[in-house]
Amino acid sequence: MYEQFYGFSARPFQLTPDPRFWFESATHRTAMSYLGYGLAQGEGFIVITGEVGSGKTTLVGHVMESVDPSRLTAARLVSTQVADADLLRLVADAFDIAIASPAKSDALAAIETFLHEEARAGRRVLLIVDEAQNLAVSALEELRMLSNFQLGETSLLQIFLLAQPEFRKTLASPQLEQLRQRVIATHHLEAMLPEEVEPYLIHRLSLVGWREDPVFAPAAYGELWKASAGIPRRVNTIASRLLLYGAVEELHELSGDDVRAVVADMGLSPAELVEAPAPRAAAAAATPVAPVVAEMQAAPPPPVSEPQQPSAQEPVFARSAQPEMPAPGFTVADFAEPPVVNIPAEPEASATPEPALPLADDIELEALRAQLVALEARCEEQDAAIRRILGLLIRWVEQDEAEVRELHGRAA
Repeated sequence: MYEQFYGFSARPFQLTPDPRFWFESATHRTAMSYLGYGLAQGEGFIVITGEVGSGKTTLVGHVMESVDPSRLTAARLVSTQVADADLLRLVADAFDIAIASPAKSDALAAIETFLHEEARAGRRVLLIVDEAQNLAVSALEELRMLSNFQLGETSLLQIFLLAQPEFRKTLASPQLEQLRQRVIATHHLEAMLPEEVEPYLIHRLSLVGWREDPVFAPAAYGELWKASAGIPRRVNTIASRLLLYGAVEELHELSGDDVRAVVADMGLSPAELVEAPAPRAAAAAATPVAPVVAEMQAAPPPPVSEPQQPSAQEPVFARSAQPEMPAPGFTVADFAEPPVVNIPAEPEASATPEPALPLADDIELEALRAQLVALEARCEEQDAAIRRILGLLIRWVEQDEAEVRELHGRAA
């Protein structure tokens, strides 16, 4: 209804995930970098977690539109409340693999044959498992066993796991130690920042022919964030109801009061609304940097030597959509929350001035500051070096794959 009133070509805030409406918030940009890094490795598991409606499915859909389908065969599982044997049959169905009988051994043999055929044809295989938090431990172990299939030194299957936050506790269980060792990248999708709501709405509206009708008052964006907590799907739900409200009332400018009226009509209580948090560093929102993963160790990373320059090969990503690779400074041995570092507050000024510190303490303080500056400079240099090396490694991996295929071709 409101599409006709405002002259839109389609609904801008539909609830069904659609990669066409991809919006690169700070957290989604970081997740894209990790997915790009993982795809370049071509093996292991990549875990993306996030609240319901945080954009996990849209993120993967955007990734799949960015890769070359002639070099990557991908399938997706969405029904995950199944036993381990049923999971194998679902994997086979997702890749259109015919199975001779219901026996588990036949399913494994058919899947392995398919993976070998794809590898000989020069294609990688990617399995995307949505709602992975519903998988039993036995089913996750079956996925790990599938990731064991190899052709020579080349892994034949890579797996993306998309899940809600509680999956991190499942993954931390002792029974999944071997699977955790296969995870090469992980990221948790955060909510959008308050200042990202306005560009998010304008982006989606622009894709359906919005011509600044209706106009959104500045207060409307803040009220939208408070009512949605920055979760994209909640923003979509409230924005769609807001546009319907505007069409019914024949409004061409939507205010904060209009948002509050819609939220009240939707039955959201004041307790469900949130206050805007203190803004994160602006540079973190503007510049794609590798996130600090919860399981990152405190020890500095080992020195990395640059490999020799390999010959250029065509990457899996299409040239127009190749993302910037992040620095892989993380491990996945533990999925516990990072420790909170309490920084003592500055003492309040007292009426009686404190005596000046001795000169020796001043000298030690200056020495510590100099060491801190040197460490920060060293970290920046290592970060830049690793980013350069990752670009070389991607081409190196592609070159190795080409050589493996050539050797197998000669052997055949």
